[in-house]
Amino acid sequence: MTDTILDLGPQARVVARLAENVSDEQLGARTPCPDCAVHNLLGHLLGLSVAFRDAGRKDLGATTDTSPNAAVPDIGPGWRQELPKALDELADAWRDPAAWTGATRAGGVDLPGAVAGAVAADELVIHGWDLARATGQEYEPDPAALRPSHSFLRAAADDPNRGNALFGPVVPVPEDAPLLDRAVGLSGRDPHWKP
Repeated sequence: MTDTILDLGPQARVVARLAENVSDEQLGARTPCPDCAVHNLLGHLLGLSVAFRDAGRKDLGATTDTSPNAAVPDIGPGWRQELPKALDELADAWRDPAAWTGATRAGGVDLPGAVAGAVAADELVIHGWDLARATGQEYEPDPAALRPSHSFLRAAADDPNRGNALFGPVVPVPEDAPLLDRAVGLSGRDPHWKP
């Protein structure tokens, strides 16, 4: 998925800019994630940022042990300050080469560091797309994060446990489609989804 240390900072900044442009009126809007409004998606982004920050630091505990399906996430009143801070801290944690070695845990699953880093990239890329689509924003993910995201999703496409809540069924996308569309399809989303 990735054999080099990936700077998650550029993709984290893309997500932070998208979140900054979300109006209060858009918080209840539908997203490409079933049963998930924008405020839930933002809550998920905040939670995963903290979890993958701690996974990168190898600071294992409640934040890294909680399943992403444990509860429907939501935001609190301070989310506009908390989310960009958590995204910055996530990126900073994964700048340490030690984050990419050995084992760590995220979502209650033990993973090699390099795999966890690729999963973090995938979460930021795909949920960035979700947020952009739900709020009518232009979206151009960091290419360095998009590549491992696509590789991770391609590897997961044939997983026999695919039916869990993390991924829906693969949405067929032509092989000559843009890489982002192919990654979105592999994540179980329709690249042409509109609210």
